[in-house]
Amino acid sequence: MALSISSTVTLNNGVRMPVLGLGTWQAASGEAMRRAVRAALDAGYRLIDTAAAYGNEEDIGTALAESGVDRSELFVTTKLWVADILTHRAKAAFQASLKRLRLDYLDLYLIHWPLAGWPQAWQDLLDLQASGQCRAVGVRNFGIRHLDAARAISPTAPAVNQVEFSPFLYRRALLDYCRAHDIQVEGYSPLTRGHKLRDPRVTAVARRYGKSNAQLFIRWALQHGLVSIPKSTHPEHIRENAGVFDFEISAADMFALDALNEDYSTLPGFVRWVFR
Repeated sequence: MALSISSTVTLNNGVRMPVLGLGTWQAASGEAMRRAVRAALDAGYRLIDTAAAYGNEEDIGTALAESGVDRSELFVTTKLWVADILTHRAKAAFQASLKRLRLDYLDLYLIHWPLAGWPQAWQDLLDLQASGQCRAVGVRNFGIRHLDAARAISPTAPAVNQVEFSPFLYRRALLDYCRAHDIQVEGYSPLTRGHKLRDPRVTAVARRYGKSNAQLFIRWALQHGLVSIPKSTHPEHIRENAGVFDFEISAADMFALDALNEDYSTLPGFVRWVFR
């Protein structure tokens, strides 16, 4: 599978999305966040993923504005938080995020969790897309039953479903469903927040390719057709995470990594509720 850091996937509305991005959940705000964004852009990343709930939209907006990278090259994602879903404030929350990010439009806006009120939020996101203020809209942490409900609300399926995904949380049924309905899966916490990163079985495979365990995890996700957004605020790790385009995992090793699945999530309580 020939891929490069400039590789993209085409979403169901024709918008092209980079296959590798910088995740920023639980990333420190302030200069550390701005430095991470600068390092990512310098390394060739063009997808930056954030959320209103992360508290770092302003820092990301500042870093993007100061980067000198043309806006047309960037793909910026943020998310509608729970409180704004529950109070039906999707459009106002969108405008607030846009202001903090110092942008005129977003590339992707996601519903953060499928909590009460999300069907109305989904209609509001479709309105934002129709207005031209957002190039694509999607969801996060949606299981098959939620995606079925979203598709029943509108003939427009979510462009993206962002879910936790790793060899230890290989959601094959969800991935197959999304492929069948032209919904791009985007995997967050692809490195299991470090919890499973040093598993000796992973290390044994990574050594065969002369790669780190983190690089192996990211490459595994890319070869499954996912968009991957590993999080880091360390420039050296950000650069390392981008070093996944000069090798390909064999079919046998992909099968072995798939077999590591144990439905392990870094958010077990939430995941049991959403994907029950």
